[in-house]
Amino acid sequence: MHVVVTGGSSGIGFEVAKIYARRGASVSLIARNADRLETARREIEQYSAGATKVFVVPADAAVSAEISAAIKACEAAHGPCDILVASAGIVEPGWFHEQTAKAFEAQWRTNFTGVVNTVRDVYASMRGRGEGRIMIVSSAAAFIGIPAYAAYCSSKSALVGFADALRLEAMPKGVTVGICFPPDTDTPQLARELQSRPREAEILMGRIKPRRAEEIAVRLVTGIDRRSAHVYFTGSIAALALFGPLVRPFIEIWYRLKVGR
Repeated sequence: MHVVVTGGSSGIGFEVAKIYARRGASVSLIARNADRLETARREIEQYSAGATKVFVVPADAAVSAEISAAIKACEAAHGPCDILVASAGIVEPGWFHEQTAKAFEAQWRTNFTGVVNTVRDVYASMRGRGEGRIMIVSSAAAFIGIPAYAAYCSSKSALVGFADALRLEAMPKGVTVGICFPPDTDTPQLARELQSRPREAEILMGRIKPRRAEEIAVRLVTGIDRRSAHVYFTGSIAALALFGPLVRPFIEIWYRLKVGR
């Protein structure tokens, strides 16, 4: 079994790769930073106690030519991709009227276009073989607007429509497409994000203790094993997904009272 993980040098992607490596699967990691990838490779191979060899290749998933070349290199090393975990993502909080177009577009390019590019590069082969599993990592922010997170919320929300449409296309060909919605997770990216998260966002999101990346990874992999269409992680996220249109007006009223507007 060959598992390809984007955003695999840290956080959720890294922990997912560790699980599959411990199972003895062939693992390929793709991320932008070559040094972090190499560090991740060594740690995962040590963690697996020699059960697997990890192939790493640096690439920006938002750049179609780069991710295509990276996927080809991964498949040359380990064979066709059986499982894709599209975990690469970025977040940069900022008020829409102050955030540059470049910063806004960068989140869309990585969070949405990067996922689409990566899926495209494994999907045709999966269809041809009549098997394969794809898991897209979105966010709980896909279900609710958060002040200063317009770029992030919109890009993660767009993944829902993409995954749900592709799932129906892929179903007759034996390919499963799932999408998961992690809450705040204790990762290096969250640590950077919290430095610029404004008070207004904290009011809406609360001060819930972030989940451990290992915990999220276990649930994510279980979702892949079960061929789940959606993985929510918490009851509150599931409620937002299922009843969002009903509860959002009340959330907005509550928020307006909190900020005094």
